[in-house]
Amino acid sequence: MVMDTSFPSTVEAVLEGGPENVPDTSRIQTVSPLDEKIKLPHYGGYEHFERVGWLSDGSDRQLVYRWTARTEAAE
Repeated sequence: MVMDTSFPSTVEAVLEGGPENVPDTSRIQTVSPLDEKIKLPHYGGYEHFERVGWLSDGSDRQLVYRWTARTEAAE
């Protein structure tokens, strides 16, 4: 059995939108290229992002996720 290694197991994701106080360092995530959603812990709750497509900046490809909602963490 031969595995195709041309498809990466992880990629960089860029998180767009949501609260302005989400740190820039949190807006870059390493994810599986198959992930449709990201749930980011933030100030006692979660910011939810959904994949909208790929961004190509020349040499690297990044997935783009856009903010969709915030939920509070259950206590």
